[in-house]
Amino acid sequence: MILTGLALVLLALLGAPLFSIIAASAMLGFQRSEIDLSVVAIEFYRIAEMPVLLAIPLFTFAGYLLSESGAPRRLVRLTRALLGWMPGGLALVSLVACALFTAFTGASGVTIVALGALLYPALTRAGYQENFSLGLVTTSGSLGLLFAPALPLILYAVIAQQLGIGGGITVDAMFLAGILPGLLMLLLLSGWSLWSSRGLPLAPFSGDEALAALRESVWEIPLPLVVLGGIYSGYFAISEAAAVTALYVLVVEVGILREIPLRQLPRVMREAMVLVGGILIILGVSLASTNYLIDAEVPSRLFDWIRGLVSDRLTFLMLLNLFLLVLGTMLDIFSALVLMVPLLLPVATGYGIDPVHLGIIFLANMQIGYFTPPVGMNLFIASYRFDKPVMQLYRATLPWFLILLAAVLIITYWPELSLALVDRG
Repeated sequence: MILTGLALVLLALLGAPLFSIIAASAMLGFQRSEIDLSVVAIEFYRIAEMPVLLAIPLFTFAGYLLSESGAPRRLVRLTRALLGWMPGGLALVSLVACALFTAFTGASGVTIVALGALLYPALTRAGYQENFSLGLVTTSGSLGLLFAPALPLILYAVIAQQLGIGGGITVDAMFLAGILPGLLMLLLLSGWSLWSSRGLPLAPFSGDEALAALRESVWEIPLPLVVLGGIYSGYFAISEAAAVTALYVLVVEVGILREIPLRQLPRVMREAMVLVGGILIILGVSLASTNYLIDAEVPSRLFDWIRGLVSDRLTFLMLLNLFLLVLGTMLDIFSALVLMVPLLLPVATGYGIDPVHLGIIFLANMQIGYFTPPVGMNLFIASYRFDKPVMQLYRATLPWFLILLAAVLIITYWPELSLALVDRG
């Protein structure tokens, strides 16, 4: 068994697809336990029956359409017209625009590529220092992962529901739980931006420009209001909100604004569904692997082992933060969710940590793991996008990393920040 495990680790290091490694480990485990391997196929059938899972491909498709259209440019123009007159206004524009865009696309790397070309030159031309501008664009790309309808929030709820721990975690609960922690991160980074940009000349507010930007963005402005308002008012279920979003974006960008030609639509669909297919395959085999782990009592054994080393909840949370930061530098957020949540959730609940709170801790850590040296993925994306040495990106992102690390500690040790808006009754 040890040799088999080492062989699977070696295959992973050599670049074998993640889903094949997870599937192989699950199938070997079931075979040793003399359980029919059809249980793996049954897991795929189970996730196909979940109505909430429809939200993942629909929101992904909508996000890809937005990134291919002129929506990023219009979003930047609108926020700049409304906020650019404030001290540090352009920096605030960048933070808000990146957070909103990442919330809908679910991919921080896409935000850096799509908005970076607009924001980085604008920041440097406005007098912001080069390293400040690089650090802002690189780090703010992942800010939206705590705001609805970001895919990681949905995926965490789906995995937690399958585990049946914590009284049924809903997507709505995760959406609500991410609001205040996400705003905390935005506020702290906004404060740093205001301090760093003191002394820069202010751009006067222009009513004509604001009105023109509002007119240009007239089709995008209702989108978050319709989606979030429909979900939180109870008018839409999550899957229905995703369908409305995808249909709305499709009609606007392809039919009304015609920014995406019909001949390009199959390519956008294909790229979006390749991502979705990867997520669903990994999710299916991971749930099968999770069932084996539960049958083999691995989570309870892991909890007993950790309990013998760590006696109190606060120390466990500190070690959890360190582990998740390292994990965020090595795995994309979707792989990390499906691999680690089934192991961490039973252990965390054993320490009295609310499953919804754990989800926000997990995503907040993964959010900054994207640009944690030395191998955070967004550091290399930004280095390539802006043609800058990665060492310069390390220095540029350090202040932003420390601020967000402080925010993660507040989120971790102040559970009510995540749970205040959530009805757990």
